[in-house]
Amino acid sequence: MNPITDPAFYAFAIPAVFIMGMGKGGFGGNLAMIAMPIMALSGPTMQGAAIMFPILLVMDAISVWSWRKTWSRENVLTMLPGGLLGTILGFLTASYVSDAGIRLLLGVMSLVFLAQTFALRGRSLPPRSPDLARGTLWSSISGFTSFISHVGGPPLSIYLLPQKMPKEVFSGTLVIFFALINLIKITPLAALGVFTASNLSTSLVLAPLAALATFFGIWIVRRMPTDTFYKVMYGLLFVVAIKLTWDGLTGVLG
Repeated sequence: MNPITDPAFYAFAIPAVFIMGMGKGGFGGNLAMIAMPIMALSGPTMQGAAIMFPILLVMDAISVWSWRKTWSRENVLTMLPGGLLGTILGFLTASYVSDAGIRLLLGVMSLVFLAQTFALRGRSLPPRSPDLARGTLWSSISGFTSFISHVGGPPLSIYLLPQKMPKEVFSGTLVIFFALINLIKITPLAALGVFTASNLSTSLVLAPLAALATFFGIWIVRRMPTDTFYKVMYGLLFVVAIKLTWDGLTGVLG
C-alpha cells in the first residue's frame, strides 16, 4: 500500500482537505463546492473523489461526536428516506445524467431561493416547521446531487435555513444527515471499484490534517455569534450558487 508521493498532488490536496474539514466542522455541505474543484486539480476526478471519501468518514466521526447533543431528530428522520432515495437514484443514473445540467439546475434553484429571501428581508417571518413533503423533496435532491456531483449542501440549505434554528442545531442536523448519507454511499462506491490500495493509503496520510481542520471548524462555529453564522451560511450559499450556475452554463453551452 504505497501512498501518492508526488508533491504536486499534495499542493492541491492539502488545501482541499482543510477546506472540507472546516465545512464538516459545522458550516454544512456548501464548502464542498469549493474543496472538490481544488481536489480535482490534484489528478483524475474519480481518484480525487476516492481519496476524499474515507477522509470524509473521519471528518463525519469527529463532527457527529462533537454535535451529538445538538441536532434536530425530527428533521433528520424527515430527511433520511429522501436522502436514501436520492442516493439510490444517483447510483442508478450516474452514467446517464449530465453533471453540467445538474449543477445548472442547483445553481438556479439556489439563486431563486436567495432572491426570495432578499425580497422578504424586511419582514419578520416566523420560523418554518419541519415538513415531510418539503423535507423529502429537498433531501432527495441532496442525496442525488451529492452522489452525482458531490454537491449536496445547497438543497438542504434551502430547506433548513428558513427554520431559523439555533446555529448548533443547524450544524448538528447537517452533520448527522450527511454522515448517514456517506455511510449509505460506501457500498455503491465500492461497487464502482474506486477504493484501491494506493488511494486508501493516501487517504490515511491526509487523515490527521482532516481531523485538525474539522476540530478548527467546530471551534469557529461554537464561538461565532448566531447572526454572523447565518450571514456566513447565506453568503456561502450565494457564492456556491453563482459557481454552480457558471459551471453548469459553460458545461451545457461548451
